[in-house]
Amino acid sequence: MKVSGFTYMRNSFKYGYPVIESIKSILPLCDEFIAVVGKSEDGTREAIEAIGSDKIRIIDTVWDDDLIKGGKVFAQQSNIGLKAVTGDWAFHIQSDEVFHEDDLAEIKKAMEDNLHDKKVEGFLFNFLHFIGDYKHRGTTRKWHRREIRIIRNDPSYYSYKDSQGFRSYPSLADYEKNTNSRKLKVKLLNARIFHYSYCRNPDLLLGKVKSFGSYYAPKEHVLEHYKKFKTFDFGTVADILAPFEEPHPATMKDTIAAQDWTFKHNPNKIDLSPRRMFLHRIEMLTGWRIGEYKNYKIIK
Repeated sequence: MKVSGFTYMRNSFKYGYPVIESIKSILPLCDEFIAVVGKSEDGTREAIEAIGSDKIRIIDTVWDDDLIKGGKVFAQQSNIGLKAVTGDWAFHIQSDEVFHEDDLAEIKKAMEDNLHDKKVEGFLFNFLHFIGDYKHRGTTRKWHRREIRIIRNDPSYYSYKDSQGFRSYPSLADYEKNTNSRKLKVKLLNARIFHYSYCRNPDLLLGKVKSFGSYYAPKEHVLEHYKKFKTFDFGTVADILAPFEEPHPATMKDTIAAQDWTFKHNPNKIDLSPRRMFLHRIEMLTGWRIGEYKNYKIIK
């Protein structure tokens, strides 16, 4: 069995992404790792080289401004990595996602046990979304619960929309038109994805949300919205958070120790509509997320 990891990034340090910790977290499972690095000015490429692993192969790219709208450039960069892998399994990780070393054995066994079972097209993972700092996680519908991160190396598979999971397409033409796609059949694993999208220095986070927002709305609108902010206001993430006291991945140890900001969550300022609050309470009681969007089909 051969496992190929792949990811994409650009200016990761400028916006506070734990890209090195991310890569290192799954590198032990990978026989090769494809890093698709967009042209950066912050040392991202050099830091990936400095990991010093002969498993890592860097593909240099320049992001296409014509694909910015709707985040299409994310899928395009993801597909560059996906189409470069040579393994039986393609293990995708994004720059703000980190896997825990305690979960690697389960992931490896799942890939080994299902290697020849073609009905299993990939694996689905649960997300832990960290909000504000490393001790709080989001629990409401605002944060997606699961996504596919391992798929077979199959030429019909492509990154979906703005790199939200993967689907199968009959042809490249179908993919380019986003027609006739098929959801992949996947197994849900217990392994967790530690997602640090809203857990970083608020100055860096402000830059991140401005940059990310410009992929989905006109840049001038994004800048107008955030012009009153000198730093990111965590109060704008008025959500129900749960305490997290379990160990984080080992690759995050130094990053967490270097936290240079203070986060205070006010549970009295929760901006949820009555409907969303009702749905959240049902989910907390039953585990059922009513009307959840699922870009996959879970099989036993």
